[in-house]
Amino acid sequence: MKAIIPTGGRGTRMRPLTFSANKHFIPVANKPLIFYPIETVASAGIKEIALTYNPGGLDEIKQVLGDGSKWGVSFTYVLQEQPRGLANIFQVCEDFVGSEPFVMHLGDNIFVDGIKDLVAHFEKEKPDGLVAMVHHSENTRLGVPYFDEKGRLVKYVEKPENPPHDFAIPGIYFFAPSIFDCFKGPDAIKPSARGEYEISTPYQWLIDHNKRVDVVEYKGTWLDPGKFDDWLEANKFILDKNKEEKRESEPSSGCQITGVVTIGKNCKIVDSKIEGPVVIGDDVHIVNSVIRPHASLASGCSIEGSEIGNSVVMENVHITNVKRAISKSLIGTDSQIISDGENSPMSFFIGELCQVEV
Repeated sequence: MKAIIPTGGRGTRMRPLTFSANKHFIPVANKPLIFYPIETVASAGIKEIALTYNPGGLDEIKQVLGDGSKWGVSFTYVLQEQPRGLANIFQVCEDFVGSEPFVMHLGDNIFVDGIKDLVAHFEKEKPDGLVAMVHHSENTRLGVPYFDEKGRLVKYVEKPENPPHDFAIPGIYFFAPSIFDCFKGPDAIKPSARGEYEISTPYQWLIDHNKRVDVVEYKGTWLDPGKFDDWLEANKFILDKNKEEKRESEPSSGCQITGVVTIGKNCKIVDSKIEGPVVIGDDVHIVNSVIRPHASLASGCSIEGSEIGNSVVMENVHITNVKRAISKSLIGTDSQIISDGENSPMSFFIGELCQVEV
C-alpha cells in the first residue's frame, strides 16, 4: 500500500501569512504542519509516499523534507501543474501508485490518534474505496456521507445545506488502483462548476458503478488547522497532549517554571516566568518576560520585557518591551514587535518580515 500527501495549494484562509509561506510548513507546537501526516502515515506501516507540489515549490519542499529517510520512508515528488481539485491530486500520481491500493492524507489535517485502524480495515476488507467519518458540529462546511435505510452509502455531498446527521468526512481517502478508470472513457468524471475535480466525485462514480465504498467512523481526535482560530486550537491541543518535557538548556536560577515546558538547545532564559504547556525552540532568548500557557516559540526568537501566551511564533521573531500582553496570535518568520506603551491584551496575525510598533 502506498500513500499520497499533497503539499501544494494556495492556503487562502491563512493569508497574509501564506502570501510568502507554504501553509504546510507553518508550525503547530513548533513542528511544521506537514510533519504530522508524514508521521501518521509512516506509523501505519506505509513506506512509499508521494508528495505532490505546485510549480516552483519543489526546491523548498525538498529542502525541508528531504528523501524521507528521517521517517524511515521513501518520498517521490510529483508535480501537480494546476490546482484542479483534490481528486486531481491523486490523478497525477497514477504512475506512482501503479497497481497498488493507496491512501491520500491531506497535508493540513492531523489525525492525532493515528490511522492504523482505518488502514487495517481497508487492507482486510479490500473495498474499492473507503472514507472516514467524524462527528462534527459544523459539517455543513465539509463533505457529508448519506446512507440508505440499510446503512449503505448512497452519496457523498460537499457542503450540504441540511445534512441528515452530524457526521462529516475528514481529509483522508482510500482507493483501490482501479479508481483511475473514473478519469477515462465516455463516463469519465467531469470538473465541477469551479473547474476542479472534487474529491466526492470519484466516490460517487464508484457508487454509481455498483462498486463497494466503506465508511468507517474515526474514533480518535481529528484536527483541521485550516484557518487562524483552528490553528491556535490545534497548537493548544498538541501542547496539552504533550506530557513529556525535554530541556536541552537550563533557565537561570531567578526564573519560575511551572507545568510542562520543553526547551531547545543554546537558549538563554533570564529573570522570566514560564507557565506550561509551552515549547521553546533552539537559540531562543527570553529576558525579563512572562510566557503564558500554549505558546510555541520557534528557533531564533527573542522575547524581552514582554508577555505572550496562546500563540504560535515562527522563527527569528523579536518581541521587545511590549508591556501589553500578547495572546491568540500567529506571528510570521523574521517579524518584529516593539512597544513602549501599556494597555489591554493584543492579538496579532501577521506575515513574514513585518515590523509592528504599538
